[in-house]
Amino acid sequence: MSWPVWEVWVIASIALLSGATGLMFVFLALPGIWLMVLVAGLCSLWQPEIISWHAVLTLIILGIISEAADILASAIGVKKLGGSKRGALGSVIGTMIGAIAGTFFIPIPIVGTILGGILGAGAGALMVERGIVKQTWGDSIKSGGGAAAGRAVSIFVKLGLTIIAALFFLIAAFV
Repeated sequence: MSWPVWEVWVIASIALLSGATGLMFVFLALPGIWLMVLVAGLCSLWQPEIISWHAVLTLIILGIISEAADILASAIGVKKLGGSKRGALGSVIGTMIGAIAGTFFIPIPIVGTILGGILGAGAGALMVERGIVKQTWGDSIKSGGGAAAGRAVSIFVKLGLTIIAALFFLIAAFV
């Protein structure tokens, strides 16, 4: 079956826009791939001949892999250096706050957001470990360092998977 060319270009444009937005979401520690899954699902409902449910399922699988990698990298980073579950939660909250603050205080596009997220993860874990868990300064600093390292690995893994998902979504509009 043939469909109007303009619909393919509209869906390709939507895929490109959701892919770019998804990448920005990853920098802010938000679910960028899941945004693309949602948009791809809506496109599939609108034009199932252009975006198949197989394409949506592939994006869901990439999202699950991305989340697993995120949890694993962060957990390993905190746990490897003696952190607690509460420290890991502090790391997640610190990541979001740091990414937003880094965007404004380190005015280098994207770099400020990434560095802010990494530094925020470390600071969040350190503050929770020291202030709430009552670890020593040395242990809190080690836990914060592990959280920052885990967040760095996590950001780059999720970024890579989000780029793959965005390219897949865009290509799916034309195949």
